[in-house]
Amino acid sequence: MLTKTFFSLSAALLLVACDSTPKFSPETGADPAGHTPATEATARANASVAESLPLNDQTDFDNARRGLIASNDSLVIRNQRGDAVIWNQDQYRFEQDDSPASVNPSLWRQAKLNAIHGLFKVTDRVYQVRGYDLANMSVIVGDSGLILVDPLTVKETAAAAMKLVRENLGEKPIKAIIYTHSHIDHFGGVAGVISAEQARADGVRIIAPAGFSEEATSENVLAGVAMNRRASYQYGRRLARSERGHVDLGLGKEVPFGGQIGFIEPTEIVDRTGAELNIDGVRFRFQFTPGSEAPAEFTFYLPELKAFCGAEVVSRTMHNVYTLRGAKVRDALRWSAYIDEMIGLFGDAEVYFASHHWPLWGNDNIVQFLANQRDGYKYIHDQTLRMANNGLTSREIAEQIELPEALRRSFANRGYYGTLKHNAKAVYQFYFGWYDGNPANLDPLPPEAAAQKYIAAMGGVAAVLEQGRLAFDAGEYRWAVELLNHLVFAESGNREGRALLAKTHDQLGYQAESGPWRDVYLSAAYELRHGQPDEGVNMGEAMDMLRAIPVDKFFDSMAVRLDGKKAGGKDLKVNFIFTDLGSGRHLQLNNSVLHHREYADQTADVTLNITHELFLKMAIGQAGIKDTLLSGELDIDGSRLDLVRFFGLFDKPDGRFAIVTP
Repeated sequence: MLTKTFFSLSAALLLVACDSTPKFSPETGADPAGHTPATEATARANASVAESLPLNDQTDFDNARRGLIASNDSLVIRNQRGDAVIWNQDQYRFEQDDSPASVNPSLWRQAKLNAIHGLFKVTDRVYQVRGYDLANMSVIVGDSGLILVDPLTVKETAAAAMKLVRENLGEKPIKAIIYTHSHIDHFGGVAGVISAEQARADGVRIIAPAGFSEEATSENVLAGVAMNRRASYQYGRRLARSERGHVDLGLGKEVPFGGQIGFIEPTEIVDRTGAELNIDGVRFRFQFTPGSEAPAEFTFYLPELKAFCGAEVVSRTMHNVYTLRGAKVRDALRWSAYIDEMIGLFGDAEVYFASHHWPLWGNDNIVQFLANQRDGYKYIHDQTLRMANNGLTSREIAEQIELPEALRRSFANRGYYGTLKHNAKAVYQFYFGWYDGNPANLDPLPPEAAAQKYIAAMGGVAAVLEQGRLAFDAGEYRWAVELLNHLVFAESGNREGRALLAKTHDQLGYQAESGPWRDVYLSAAYELRHGQPDEGVNMGEAMDMLRAIPVDKFFDSMAVRLDGKKAGGKDLKVNFIFTDLGSGRHLQLNNSVLHHREYADQTADVTLNITHELFLKMAIGQAGIKDTLLSGELDIDGSRLDLVRFFGLFDKPDGRFAIVTP
């Protein structure tokens, strides 16, 4: 547990969290996590979904298997120490059967597609490793070596993917690495394909979109602890991989937990649409798409091969305009416009491949796919604003909006990752924020206080519990959740209320078409039964990435950890001098606000001379702050006790806070 951590870091560090998941027994139907069987109402709802979609269409399965060169009968990848499994495709073998009542059949179909793994030939000179990580690693064969695109999330999965490439494509040198965008599943495994030292020695070109390093290393630093906790729900971290647990993320199988995260700085930047590069004899034409699916992103085209890489701007699912772990809302209109631009720029493509999912072949198929993706995001944008301008709130819009049939029946526009409902709410938030215009929602009571008054007004706990049972038995799970959530927040120790609320979350999870929606419901049910996690995050596994984060970002994070009440009336000046970097930061505390600047102040109360490495170890809890400051390891000009008191003004959250209970 990292209770000594005093900086918050990226939510991506969920990937190195440590926890165990329970195992489901398909033979007996026993579920040690306590997830209950699907009800008749859930079975009917899922059967209705199956009847509404052409689930027997094998086109996507044919495309997902096309070009298979090699695969593994058993694919289990362990961490470098060998003491933990971080990727296990074998645990999804239960998905070979027909869709059970406890899984939305549309999500089950997507789960089967994402389980297809191995090395595939996409077209001449272009290959992909799929199913070794959440993302794909693409391999382009140049004149003298390999060009790697998106080297996965962690060192171990990338190394396993690279081993498969070497075994089948030969020992060609790596000539270039391309990061399509700034999310960790597209660069964090780079150390598994080449070390930073070897890359420098060999002159390997590292190519990325403008803004990549800043976004990749500091995304969500300020809000990282909260996002990390919420991400554990979105990714189903604590759930069994089973027909009553996690089955798929929609975007891929899952995220790899517990591996080494690396980072190598780009050597070349692409900052405009139309930019061209010749990389080891292969001509690349780029489309610069910042602020779409990621803050820093590009797509590219290989004109001689007529092969288009859509990065993550287009995928075989509706993506997130807003992600459930919490992030800045994305611009759906801008996103749609980039896809429209793709059609104009690369409309003669004969092959499409991307950072997730399987490729597509044939110009007509590709143009239709892009048009559907474009129209999906724009439809959500335009119809949300149309209804908002007619006075509907975000919740009302989410309840009424429906994709037109042509888009609704396109599997690539289904809500396997993002959803129509929460994306419509995101568009509303983008333009109008959290307030819906009704003054009753301007300053409502907080959840616990409101819950107690609701329970009292409805006749007490027993009456609400009975109404919750009636709603559950009628299959009205959304209403049952609302009732029982009030009950649990008013009386968190009520076992019957918690148990019934957990059962209700089970059913909502089983009906969800979105992988993340399923996981958040089932994670809620799990924690109502078993409590919050015992451990936080082992951020030491991400030291390579932490070393690349600009030090000013750590101090930004430190400022948002300052306890304003504790700091009241205190006026302090502290210098941090990084002896190995030749730089320093001056921190000034007054009015319960912490400011920091690039220079040192001669009038500071305390000056701390420290190496960047020791600073990082203190930041992530590998070196205890109090013991280190009072030891002789540091050169401190001023009172060590004052420095200890200064650090005592900051919160030390461990990322295990309650979500579904008070």
